[in-house]
Amino acid sequence: MKKLFALLAACILSSAAYSLDIGGITLPDSLQAGGSELHLNGAGIRDKWLLDLYVGGLYLPAKQTDGDAILQASEPMAIRLHIISGMITSEKMTKATVEGFENATHGETAPLQTEIDQFLATFAEPIKEGDIFDFIYLPGAGVQIVKNGQNAQLIKGDVAFKSALFGIWISDRPAQKSLKKAMLGLKG
Repeated sequence: MKKLFALLAACILSSAAYSLDIGGITLPDSLQAGGSELHLNGAGIRDKWLLDLYVGGLYLPAKQTDGDAILQASEPMAIRLHIISGMITSEKMTKATVEGFENATHGETAPLQTEIDQFLATFAEPIKEGDIFDFIYLPGAGVQIVKNGQNAQLIKGDVAFKSALFGIWISDRPAQKSLKKAMLGLKG
């Protein structure tokens, strides 16, 4: 099973030679996910209290600026988070993610609680500056979570869980409005 996850990660995370620099972090211009090429739609920095916390990038099959359409789409897509602050801990990331799911679902987390709990287990191990998390949605398979190039887990589920997860960043109640705008490629 671990060999299968390793092979899946290698296929998912192979990237093109192009890249984008955001806040000193280089994000690849594209990723391969389940046989589909995903392109960097947009990226930005999540900050809080004047501290830069992470760089977030959204990868889609084609450019898209409509957050609702992205959340409803059942097609391969990915979000990459590159941790750029030592202030982020597992506890803080878990707390922020729980809040993010609450906001993205308008408090309707109960139908997805099993998947949310499984997702939160991703943050059980210590988080440190430089860690990279990829949340990759593959229709029919679920959300693959990759930490630092290694498969952490696969959360089986449909588009509803993907919508809640991606909604943390691009819903009508995002973690940060300026980051949502940047991920949607609207940052001017």
